[in-house]
Amino acid sequence: MNTQSSASYVGIDVSKSQLDVAVGQTGIDWQAGNDAVGIGKTVERLQALQPTLIVIESTGGLEQPLMAELCAAGLPFALVHPGRVRDFARSTGQLAKTDKLDARVLARFGEAVQPAPTQLPGEDVQTLNALMLRRRQLLDIQVMEKNHLCSTRLALRSRVEKHLEWLEQELLEVAGLIEALMTQIPEFREQEAILRSAKGVGPVTAATLLSALPELGTIDRKKIAALVGVASYNDDSGHRRGKRRIKGGRADVRQVLYMATLTAVRTNAVIRPYYQNLLKGGKLKMVALVACMRKFLTILNAMMRDMKPWRSPVLGTTA
Repeated sequence: MNTQSSASYVGIDVSKSQLDVAVGQTGIDWQAGNDAVGIGKTVERLQALQPTLIVIESTGGLEQPLMAELCAAGLPFALVHPGRVRDFARSTGQLAKTDKLDARVLARFGEAVQPAPTQLPGEDVQTLNALMLRRRQLLDIQVMEKNHLCSTRLALRSRVEKHLEWLEQELLEVAGLIEALMTQIPEFREQEAILRSAKGVGPVTAATLLSALPELGTIDRKKIAALVGVASYNDDSGHRRGKRRIKGGRADVRQVLYMATLTAVRTNAVIRPYYQNLLKGGKLKMVALVACMRKFLTILNAMMRDMKPWRSPVLGTTA
């Protein structure tokens, strides 16, 4: 066996407390803590191996510290969607699932598919992304607590109300940190001004696009639509023509884009007539909205590519 070749692809399964590492088809694997010490030792061992690619599944943010250290060490890695990996595992007959097996499947996936290496954004973008993530977490907790308030016994409602007050204050503080960062960084200021020149894009949408979609303006319209998850995919077989559906993508970006598009179909000089024409053509409202989301994203992508604000209905026709 060519050890150098088989060690070229490494899979790392990340859990809350542990890293499971599998090195190609060599049979070499190890476990380490998902903490500063464990990550440090893992990166040191990987530097000695110099793999072609390290494959990691996205796990809701648990992988972020590891990716930061891999990036700092100059080691190439790819962050992949877990659904793609599970489909790959099933296609190879791998139905059992453990952390150790998952790491081996990730290594095999990397060698077979060879996904493009992930490029981490700059430190400022990562900070903004962390603040936006915290904001979403606080909003989710706030909604849950408001729902709890209705079913909480009267004697305990004051405790829930105090927590809601704290959450409101914390949201204000996080919003202040986001606003300060957007104001202090010249690049953010310029990009936000460009994005918000389009009717429908508010401060939250702009901050989310800048933090969670750093590729905006750097890739073509088809790739950006696929990244966000607003690209429609065929479902045809023989003479049957199935419905086109969207799938995958970045849910947080898609959510704010949806809300921005709801505003744009009422106020935006390009999106509004486009939406109305789709409805007149017999499209269902949700289908028309998704089409408008895709068009709006294409326009925003072109604006960021050219670093020019919204100017005319012609803008965004090529991206």
